[in-house]
Amino acid sequence: MAHVMNRLELIIERMALSRASNVLEDAGLTGFTVVSALAGFGRGQHWRRDGDLSAAQDMVVIISIGKADKTKAALDELHRLLENHIGVVSVSEVEVLRPDRF
Repeated sequence: MAHVMNRLELIIERMALSRASNVLEDAGLTGFTVVSALAGFGRGQHWRRDGDLSAAQDMVVIISIGKADKTKAALDELHRLLENHIGVVSVSEVEVLRPDRF
């Protein structure tokens, strides 16, 4: 039997990863995965990770699944974080098979 949870996806500058991770943990989300973003397009511009040797412009994708109340708590803080950093956040409903993991 599947159980409904929320999936939070955040694309953000690597330099803000630690702060974003702290937000998720403080909201009670018990796990997340971070994936490097290789390239993208937004605001009329293309960007590619391979052009900057310093990795200062790197972007990451953070994915977390949890209960709606915990996701909402994280969103409130992520909104404040995104006032100072480039980023995009989305939330969607997903079904999970083992809700005790979240």
